Amino acid sequence: MATIGPASASPEMIERLFQTGADVFRLNFSHGSHADHEASIGAIRALESVTGRPIAILADVQGPKLRIGRFGGGRVHLTQGQAFRLDTDPSPGGARRVQLPHPEILAAAKPGTSLLLDDGKLRLRVVRNRGDHLECEVVTGGALSDRKGVNVPDMVLDIPALTVKDRADLDFALQRGVDFIGLSFVQRPEDVAEAREIAAGRAAIVAKIEKPQALEKLQEILALSDAVMVARGDLGVELPPEEVPIAQKRIVRAARAQAKPVIVATQMLESMIAAPAPTRAEATDVATAVFDGADAVMLSAETAAGQFPAEAVHMMDRIITRVEQDDGWRRLTDASRPPTQAAISDAITAAAAEVARTIEARAIAAYTASGATALRLSRERPSRPILGITPDVNVARRLALAWGVHAVTAPDASGMSDAVARASRLVRDEGLAKIGESIVVAAGMPFGHSGTTNALRVTTVK
Repeated sequence: MATIGPASASPEMIERLFQTGADVFRLNFSHGSHADHEASIGAIRALESVTGRPIAILADVQGPKLRIGRFGGGRVHLTQGQAFRLDTDPSPGGARRVQLPHPEILAAAKPGTSLLLDDGKLRLRVVRNRGDHLECEVVTGGALSDRKGVNVPDMVLDIPALTVKDRADLDFALQRGVDFIGLSFVQRPEDVAEAREIAAGRAAIVAKIEKPQALEKLQEILALSDAVMVARGDLGVELPPEEVPIAQKRIVRAARAQAKPVIVATQMLESMIAAPAPTRAEATDVATAVFDGADAVMLSAETAAGQFPAEAVHMMDRIITRVEQDDGWRRLTDASRPPTQAAISDAITAAAAEVARTIEARAIAAYTASGATALRLSRERPSRPILGITPDVNVARRLALAWGVHAVTAPDASGMSDAVARASRLVRDEGLAKIGESIVVAAGMPFGHSGTTNALRVTTVK
């Protein structure tokens, strides 16, 4: 997944990123105008038309950003142990106080609560809550300037996940047919439910897990989401650094168990913003996400504002490819396969993966009206590629996010014999199998109905 920004917004660069390996493009609505994003959407859809391949677009809305007010001189320095007040007074602050224009924090803060400023560089501890202001002690000092962000890892705030700006951005993005909505700062399942109601099926919902409170409700949030993102930026601010890798593994495992695609994001190849090659630690970080079982890994500033956007995508693609060629990755992936659920569709997809492995089939063709069958197959991490066959281009685009799925659009088959014949032609046309090679076909009867995966066939490509 590549983020579009000033460094990558031209149609030529978008095409280059796609050809280099990007399957999904992220539009960051924290930056750029609607006109900028509209131009990017147009370029991506034009590229899709030319290549004949479904390409997914994720509109990532900003969410409720918490910030302090301004200082008289634009900047102050706080010293460890000093007293500092956060209040509602909009006048410029100084070395002893500044505005906190968020009554939700004032309502929820208690003595001992931690407040993190400027991406966690400074830490305050609440000593007293006076109702209209907080008396704090500086635990970690440093320079602090206007409008820096506030993180509140100890509190669940009574604020909506979608701001007025987010709702306007959502309306814009949904009208232009984006495939995914990235929901920022999810705290509770109700946040996802609200976004789902607004999207009304027009786009899938990606819940960004970047708050400790979301981890407490992870299973419920997953159940309401179509996919999740391990958003390590704010998550890494609000959790101790040693907890972030553990949280990443936990989220990936939980998402895979529910057959929900999971994205690992933030600072993956950060040095490639200004350098043509990553550090060894960054390469290892990307590889670790692949070993963990992520469906997608995401580039942010590397492609949005970096000097080497195409090189960053190419490097990430190289790392992913190399890891998945490793015997250790296959052993680890097979060992971590979630238990098969007691449902016909789950049994069929698990059987399809096992049959393909046993007979060394070249591919698994999955007919899928809603995408669920292909997602269940993806969860199995079969040793052969998955051809997702759907009559709905929107479903095909959403499957671009799922591990191992090569999606195509085709009309529904008239019956199982027709489905097998069509699958044989499609895997050959897409270069996944040759004449005389075996493939596995999973489908649901009757065709055109979601949730009816109940048939499995083996055939030879003709």
